[in-house]
Amino acid sequence: MIFNLLQATAGVVAEPLQQEMKLSIFDLATKGGWLMIVLLILSVMAIYIFGSKWWMIRRAGKIDKNFMNDIHDFIHDGKIKSAIELCQKYDSPVARLVEKGIERIGRPLQDIQTAVENMGNVEVARLEKGLPMLATIAGGAPMIGFLGTVTGMIQAFFRMSTAGNNIDITLLSGGIYEAMVTTVGGLFVGIIAYFGYNFLTSQISNLVFKMESTTIEFIDMLHEPASK
Repeated sequence: MIFNLLQATAGVVAEPLQQEMKLSIFDLATKGGWLMIVLLILSVMAIYIFGSKWWMIRRAGKIDKNFMNDIHDFIHDGKIKSAIELCQKYDSPVARLVEKGIERIGRPLQDIQTAVENMGNVEVARLEKGLPMLATIAGGAPMIGFLGTVTGMIQAFFRMSTAGNNIDITLLSGGIYEAMVTTVGGLFVGIIAYFGYNFLTSQISNLVFKMESTTIEFIDMLHEPASK
């Protein structure tokens, strides 16, 4: 009887203790201090940059697989205007490269190749716009989180030093876990930005390779009439 009463009493006491120990993500974020607001802003920026660049790259890679065959037929049939109109139909770096080359037809081949390469550099710069900021967030967010941890630890030890003889372990432990929240937040934002940056970089590299292949194919296409 007494044993059962003790178990029931222990259960009643343990339940509120367990409830007190539970912390939500929102509670942890609010305990991280004002630096968590900075990390929140950086996370929104990282997600926005990743989303917008991913959508741009996805659209840039969409083009008809028969595009170059149609361009080939138009050029060899002397339908330059039709070839340009076909290029303008697509919102793609590949189509804009070919359009720039078609507009230079009649000039020396070296001039055409230079114009296409210059246009390619412009397109690559447009695709890569925003990636340096994403890389900065990937490297800077963990450092900001670590800064929050250091300042939080300083505050925790300062409270202990001013507590006098009334030193309580909760003064230190509470300050430590609050300080560590910023490190977790910084690492979380940094990891998202890091993987997002590398994913976008790989997608841009694939698109650049496609642009280079198309440029070579287009230049070879212009050589064909002279070889006949």
